[in-house]
Amino acid sequence: MHLTALLRAAHLGPTVAVTVVAALLALSADLDAALVATAALAVLTGQLVIGWSNDLIDARRDAQVDRPDKPLVTGELSRRVVQVALAVAGGCCVVLSFALGWRAGVVHLVPGVGGGLAYNLGLKSTRLSWLPYAVAFGTLPAVVTLAQTPPQWPPWSVMAAGALLGVGAHLVNVLPDLADDAATGVRGLPHRLGARATQRLATGVLVLASATVVLGPVGAPSPLGWVALGVTVALAVAALLGRGKTPFHAAIGIALVNVALLTLAGSA
Repeated sequence: MHLTALLRAAHLGPTVAVTVVAALLALSADLDAALVATAALAVLTGQLVIGWSNDLIDARRDAQVDRPDKPLVTGELSRRVVQVALAVAGGCCVVLSFALGWRAGVVHLVPGVGGGLAYNLGLKSTRLSWLPYAVAFGTLPAVVTLAQTPPQWPPWSVMAAGALLGVGAHLVNVLPDLADDAATGVRGLPHRLGARATQRLATGVLVLASATVVLGPVGAPSPLGWVALGVTVALAVAALLGRGKTPFHAAIGIALVNVALLTLAGSA
């Protein structure tokens, strides 16, 4: 019972998604199997820290709107259980991050996990709510490349595309919770823009991420890059003109294309 509730409190969907992206980036960078596993586990524990701290910090706010998807609100979990899990995950995250090398460890812990905690602790309610996502996603490829021998920074286009993907992910992720957030005083950038403007901005940012990773590197884009960019544009049209949940699903599709492009860029 506790395990299932703990996984839900960790924001399981985003946690798994970011961990999979990190594992794919590590595989594309030709790290050995041990380093691939270490990178994935470091990012996984970091995401657990961010997710559990978010639910602990927001427990009172979530209770105000009686959110049934929050185990701390429904009583399935006690604060003590989440606090212990958070402490264990935090300790493991530090050890695993520095096992990748001190450079990769610092980049993962400070802008990565640190950015997520800054969001939880207050930036989520400001106009800069997008900034921690931009910084964390933008530096995620560097966590992998700085674990290589010799350590190196990824191309600027990969980091820029990662940052744009992070901003788009933030905008898309907040959309389902806009009403509940507004009722409890959260006023991040998406809340100030409104649902429709946020959808449009998310689409534009994600398309720009695709264009950056395809057109940014020196030389002509590959045929696969052009195809991916064409798919992105088609999804963007669906996002801008579609009704109901179509814009949301189209934006998710663009984000998935971006993840594939980043992975391919890491293996180039």
